[in-house]
Amino acid sequence: MEYIKDNLLEIEQQIKEAARGVGRNPGEIKLVAVTKTVDVEKIKYALAAGVTAIGENRVQEALSKYEYLPSDIEWHLIGSLQTNKVKQAVKIFDCIHSVDRVALADEINKQCLALDKTMDVLVQVNVSGEESKHGIELEEAEKLIRYAASLPALKVRGLMTIAPLADNPEEARPFFRGLKKLQVKMQEENIPNLELEYLSMGMTDDFMVAIEEGATIVRIGSGIFGARKK
Repeated sequence: MEYIKDNLLEIEQQIKEAARGVGRNPGEIKLVAVTKTVDVEKIKYALAAGVTAIGENRVQEALSKYEYLPSDIEWHLIGSLQTNKVKQAVKIFDCIHSVDRVALADEINKQCLALDKTMDVLVQVNVSGEESKHGIELEEAEKLIRYAASLPALKVRGLMTIAPLADNPEEARPFFRGLKKLQVKMQEENIPNLELEYLSMGMTDDFMVAIEEGATIVRIGSGIFGARKK
């Protein structure tokens, strides 16, 4: 599993290069290692190599790994979340990246209130408008952001998007730029209880472009662990 350590070193170097290339501090960027289909032993190896945050797509898979991993790591839910899975999700995750509708925000708030817990959330925005992508439409995002910020058990820490698949990472740039534009617009409105310091955007194939456009969280799976099992 030495390749995991080697891949991490390479990813970290690329993060530094992308950040410094646009005058940013690499320390502002959080790496979330995407562990979908990755077994516990490989995750532990990545943690030993310096990973501090992992991202899971599905609640059930995360639950199957949770008790076997250290208690001091950050758990990020990066996949779409059904309302009937929220009660389980809020027990283990530290941040939910995929809030894309009022009903989901309400359910997370309800379940967190029952646990006396505040949940960090990101509003997922479908900047590209692709029907296959989850996320609220760009035109509707402001309304959802304002609403989520009004809920007592939610802390809206930022925004998330997934760019369309493309052979050339440059093709993702307009979508990352669009999310950054929304972040700046909302920050200028000084909405109570709204921080929006995080932009979760960029994956293995396009994270350097995302960093150039303002990403503060990059979600990288195959770049660390190799091609995902089907």
